Amino acid sequence: MLFERKTQEIEIIPSGSPVNELRIGGNAPLALIAGPCVIESREHAIFMASEINRICGTFAVPFLFKSSFDKANRTSVESFRGPGIDEGIETLAAVRQEVHVPVLTDVHEVSQISQVADVADVLQIPAFLCRQTDLVLAAVETGKPVNIKKGQFLSPREAEPILKKARSKGNSQVMFTERGTTFGYNDLVVDFRSLVVLTRLGQPVIFDVTHSLQSPGGMGNRSGGNAEYIPHMARAGVAVGVDALFMEIHDSPSNALSDGPNSLDLVRLESVLSTVVAIDSIVRRTSG
Repeated sequence: MLFERKTQEIEIIPSGSPVNELRIGGNAPLALIAGPCVIESREHAIFMASEINRICGTFAVPFLFKSSFDKANRTSVESFRGPGIDEGIETLAAVRQEVHVPVLTDVHEVSQISQVADVADVLQIPAFLCRQTDLVLAAVETGKPVNIKKGQFLSPREAEPILKKARSKGNSQVMFTERGTTFGYNDLVVDFRSLVVLTRLGQPVIFDVTHSLQSPGGMGNRSGGNAEYIPHMARAGVAVGVDALFMEIHDSPSNALSDGPNSLDLVRLESVLSTVVAIDSIVRRTSG
């Protein structure tokens, strides 16, 4: 046995629409959390969710659709932030209803949580806000699964106090996402030991492949990225051992309204999944 991977299994059991339940962690299959960085339109979100879901089905990969209704941390005030909470929530509800997949989206303020929790199956705490106690507590108080993105400024060991905050409200349905650590100016680096350390917390661990390849502010008035490395990073993360991959995916990255330079082109998803599923199968056979 090379190593043991033991994390809690989180059940995402949607209600109120014909959405299939999904499991992440434990002995559940490698899952994919994916979608365009930001909701660009209702039609585009439904199209992307449908296509990603179709491809995931080919490889029996559980799929959780992710897209943001507001990107509150854009580099420039002129950057597209999204449609806003009302239209965004309506779009996510449409994805659930028409594509039959669970959805995940960010919350930036305590005041947003109640409205978002009425639709989203998983709430996400953005990396820059992962230490905001009131936000974390309000999110877990909904009883919904919560995905906490580890800040670029934190070591993996500093995730434990955040977990204790979450558990203080009686909700253990917490997932942690690694998205790289600040490395000088306009660059991030992934220490893959972080995935192992996070796993020791006993919660599902997700590797955010595409944000790890972002170059924050790298293009002056917006962030750049290195999308060419996505397949390599995805393979590396799965080889270390994770419960899910997180990827921003777009059908035309050069025209994406947010994070295009570090988004995976939809046409490449099938190739990436075919490889990582094979690697995951090997990892699971050699782990406890």
